Formats: sequence, C-alpha cells, structure tokens
Amino acid sequence: MLHIGHGYDVHAFAEGRRLVLGGVDIPYARGLDGHSDADVLAHALMDALLGAMRAEDIGQLFPDTDPAYEGADSCLLLGRVARLARERGYRILDVDCTVAAQAPKLAPHRQAMRENLASAMGVDVAAVGVKATTTERLGFVGREEGIAAWAVALLEEVR
Repeated sequence: MLHIGHGYDVHAFAEGRRLVLGGVDIPYARGLDGHSDADVLAHALMDALLGAMRAEDIGQLFPDTDPAYEGADSCLLLGRVARLARERGYRILDVDCTVAAQAPKLAPHRQAMRENLASAMGVDVAAVGVKATTTERLGFVGREEGIAAWAVALLEEVR
C-alpha cells in the first residue's frame, strides 16, 4: 500500500546564526531562528515522512522544550525519522521539496541539499527533489523576514 505525506515549516531570520538548508551551510548575513539548527527544509521533510506514516509530528518527537535538541543537526534528526519509517515497515520511495526564500539565491546549493537529504534518509539521490522559489516580494518571505518550506513524501508499506 502507498502512503503520501505533506510537511510545511517556516522559520524567521535571526542575527548571529548560521543559515542551514538541507544540511548545507549557506553563506548569508543571517540564519534562521529555532531551537535546533532551524533547517526549515529538513523539518518540512520530516513532517512529510511522519504524515505518510500517520505518526506524530516533529514537535512531538523532538520538542523544542528538550535541551537535548538545542542546536541539533536536523539532518541527523531526519535520519532518525527515516529509520523510524523503516522500523514501522515503510520504504521511502520519493520525496519532493520546495523552499521559498527571497534571498539568498539557493540554486547553487540545490544538488548538495539533495545529496545531504538523500544520505540522511538512506535513499538514492534520484528519489529526492529540491526546488527553490521566491514569492515575488509578497508576504513575510518576500519581505525577507524568513524562509518557508514544503515537502511531500511517498512511502510504501512493506510489512
């Protein structure tokens, strides 16, 4: 049986933090605010995987009230979610992600993001899509207040 899941996350920009998207350190004057490394792309993808499993969300698995996750590498957490999927009898078939950011330009980092996410989940890079877009200066993304990400995941129940 096939299962789909959808994930969404958003983080505001913050001074004095590094910008991490899809496990890639991206040179930029500001990073994203969050308890972990605030990798909005990895967070959306984790929630898509969990949604496909009809499981808890990342806030329940990795609460921002738990000091153990302060500054955590979100790709390591993504790996834990992928492992959970396998333990629960699912195989990750395909994922697709979109990042909305007015700035910085993300296209030069797209392939590295795909590779990092694939590696974290233990899947072939061909099963991971990553796209970047702007919002034509509309909304909080367009005003460069933060970054948003969406993800969908297709899992096969193999148990």
